[in-house]
Amino acid sequence: MTQRATPGSPVRRSMGVERYYRWHAKLYDATRWSFLFGRAALIRAIALHSHPPHHILEVGCGTGHNLLTLARTFPAAHVVGLDLSAEMLAVARRKLARLAAQASLLHGAYESSLSLTPIFDVILFSYSLSMMNPGWEEVLARASGDLAAGGLIAVVDFHDSPVPLFKKWMRLNHVSMEGHLLPRLEASYRRRLTELHRAYGGLWTYVQFIGEKAGEGKKNSLP
Repeated sequence: MTQRATPGSPVRRSMGVERYYRWHAKLYDATRWSFLFGRAALIRAIALHSHPPHHILEVGCGTGHNLLTLARTFPAAHVVGLDLSAEMLAVARRKLARLAAQASLLHGAYESSLSLTPIFDVILFSYSLSMMNPGWEEVLARASGDLAAGGLIAVVDFHDSPVPLFKKWMRLNHVSMEGHLLPRLEASYRRRLTELHRAYGGLWTYVQFIGEKAGEGKKNSLP
């Protein structure tokens, strides 16, 4: 059944984000370093809070910046990247060409489970959940279903801003900064790491979160 793209629907929202990144793909890596803070630090924290993972998923992998770091940090793991933008994935494919045996790239929205059984030891969201409006709660629930018991969900994202005009500008760029992600994450997972950091003198705050999936087995739990 084809979903109708009604105003404000997840389908229409996804179409808008895909068009947005169609134009940003070539400039993404050259510009995002200046405001997508905390990505490398979060991956280092994953290594501290997890036994070596075998399967890692990044939802909203973009140009493969994090996938490359994940593959180098966890050389025994298979990394999977999922993204809406074919243009962004084309950049990621070139970037990961030498690691083709270790990495897989999937094009599309995270609309259904990616595995018949929950096999992922780590699922990463890097500045992607704040762009899923509406739909971020459904995506988190889907990720929980794909995450193995004792597995880790890792999130780095925009949190909030005290400047209404800046928040309005970010909404025009598909980003919601209402402090809405962290309460849900902390309510859904056993917290391993929560850090809030100020950017540009407090213009905005970004969050780093690592949480463990509750359930039978604790294979990723550390003392």
